[in-house]
Amino acid sequence: MTRYLNWLMLTLLALTTTNASAHKASDGFIYLDQSNPTASTVRVDLALRDLSLALPMDSNGDGQLTGAEVKAARAAVTGFVESGLDLRSDAGACILKGTQWGLARHSDGPYAATRYDIHCPGDAPATAMNYNLLFDLDPLHRGLVQRTTVSGESLAVMGPDQRRLDLAAPPSGFETFASFLYEGVVHLLIGLDHILFLLVLILPATYLQRRQRESAAETGRAGFRARLWQLTGIVTAFTVAHSITLALAALDIVQLPIAWVEMVIALSILVAAMNVVWPILGHKTWKLAFGFGLIHGFGFASVLGDLTSGVSQTVTALAGFNIGVELGQLGLLIMVFPLLFVLGKYRVYARAGVPAMILAVSCISIYWVTERAGQLY
Repeated sequence: MTRYLNWLMLTLLALTTTNASAHKASDGFIYLDQSNPTASTVRVDLALRDLSLALPMDSNGDGQLTGAEVKAARAAVTGFVESGLDLRSDAGACILKGTQWGLARHSDGPYAATRYDIHCPGDAPATAMNYNLLFDLDPLHRGLVQRTTVSGESLAVMGPDQRRLDLAAPPSGFETFASFLYEGVVHLLIGLDHILFLLVLILPATYLQRRQRESAAETGRAGFRARLWQLTGIVTAFTVAHSITLALAALDIVQLPIAWVEMVIALSILVAAMNVVWPILGHKTWKLAFGFGLIHGFGFASVLGDLTSGVSQTVTALAGFNIGVELGQLGLLIMVFPLLFVLGKYRVYARAGVPAMILAVSCISIYWVTERAGQLY
């Protein structure tokens, strides 16, 4: 049993320390304007950090892109975009004619921005769009689409399993909701910083010291079901908090620099981890989850804020994304907590397993704080 227990703890520790990178997911922004059927345009924004992985932009190999290097890569960038973006009408393939080239700044840094006029056979409107950029380098890459027509605006998400967008009719509210719900689940699962924060929130409920166990037994809070419900409340407090700030940021009511937000998120993980050992912020973890959840919401907003501002379907997208994040959190809770609860019955878990996880999480968060502090200026 001891060997099996040690193997489980090492496996969990490996999961928390694999890939210490936790930045904004790879996104491309596609702004398709079909409000004038005879003069449609499309703009594609791709992050320079993503393009530098696909194209030889860093000519001197110093790991930094200069303005001169970006300018020199213009033909390569536009060729790359045109090779992966295909619009079609009922009469056949459309031609993209470049009109503007430059840089755009999104919440996570500089992007190459290319704008095209769309010319379809017989001046017919485009009825389908195929997007095939960066998926071979990053299967988690997403193309976030904002489409404008004479009837209004709509949002869509394109990924490896959804590379074609039907333009004959805008997506329904349900389709938008479902797309962003799925993206909320995915974003939570690939956001290592949010996962580690949830882990340290869960840890105190996975084991009880002797005096805590006796007190909990008297109040009926020592059982698995009672502690699971307690943790569900903690996770929900986190969701309510980040839902508030996500909505404020995505609706452009409150904006914070994403670099500072990411650094504070890393600090929140460190503080929450230290609070497990030295509960200087108290034992009411739901308050900790709510307080730091407000900061994490601005981090989640970096996914939607650059796309949904001013779009009529913002509320639908926000609702879907928030519920998706909550489902992802509850799914992790259901999978991880029973395992840790069982381990909590053994002394080696409290004496070695928990300290090892706290140490690993603390080291990762300190690394992130240092890394992100260097990107503030």
